[in-house]
Amino acid sequence: MNLFFSVNNVVNPTALAQEAIDLKKQPFAHEQLGKHKTLGLIFLNPSLRTRLSTQKAALNLGMNVMVMNLDKEGWALEMRDNVVMNGTTVEHIKEAAAVMGQYCDILGIRSFPSLQDRTSDYNEEVFNKFITYCGKPVVSLESATLHPLQSLADLITITELHNSAKKPKVVLTWAPHIKPLPQAVANSFSEWMCAAEVDFVITHPKGYELHEAYTKGATITHHQEQALEQADFIYVKNWSSYHDYGKVIGDYPEWMLSLERLKNTNNAKIMHCLPVRRGLELGHDVLDSDRSLVLKQAENRIYAAQIVLKKILETQS
Repeated sequence: MNLFFSVNNVVNPTALAQEAIDLKKQPFAHEQLGKHKTLGLIFLNPSLRTRLSTQKAALNLGMNVMVMNLDKEGWALEMRDNVVMNGTTVEHIKEAAAVMGQYCDILGIRSFPSLQDRTSDYNEEVFNKFITYCGKPVVSLESATLHPLQSLADLITITELHNSAKKPKVVLTWAPHIKPLPQAVANSFSEWMCAAEVDFVITHPKGYELHEAYTKGATITHHQEQALEQADFIYVKNWSSYHDYGKVIGDYPEWMLSLERLKNTNNAKIMHCLPVRRGLELGHDVLDSDRSLVLKQAENRIYAAQIVLKKILETQS
């Protein structure tokens, strides 16, 4: 593995999740694998879980870690080619990414979408520039369209907790928010669930349809109550409109889940990638109950990152 950007970089997502669960039992078993190797984590946007969990994963593998908040600590980057840099940008991505590749054995990149230009965002122009110019394996720490480490952690969590031979029913439900958010987590969770051994349903108000490329194989409905019936796992997430790009086209406060609204599920466990706005996206009663898996998901972010880094290091040894 030299690139971890989407589920398409994984041969068998279910098998990878199980490998991560096995690794979790002996997290320091492969410390020698990363000895004298350096992971560079480059953040163009804020992070809590992604930064700390990936650092922890690298340390478990014996790696050195360098972190740079490029949006605050670095020079303003120019992403366009063949331009005269007589404006606010100071350094071109060609040199910046190449230098990072010289200093590091693996690079992790985090970059959010603009939510202004759908073509640019969905072409992943920023992320692809790093891949082109750094010359080293790259791990997505979230991009304009996808968040694969989060989705792998989510699959690990479901795999750990589902104890029936029957496929679990997994529901992704839209939730209210006060501002437009990217589609990345929803896109990513959708494509991983469509590739996993689950019965997958997506529910959202009209107008919040995701890009079809990420939802092939899913059942999609605008009727939340119907979608939640007999659900085993419910993933709660807000996202802005894809078709009316980056827009909030309705508040729909009635879409927030409470314990009362879970009564027709199969005692469903509730998932969210965090951070979560309590009382807006998800009820306090749900988050404070034993139905909530949000901390378990956050813990599994370590092992999602660790199994990916392990796979990459194995190709370098």
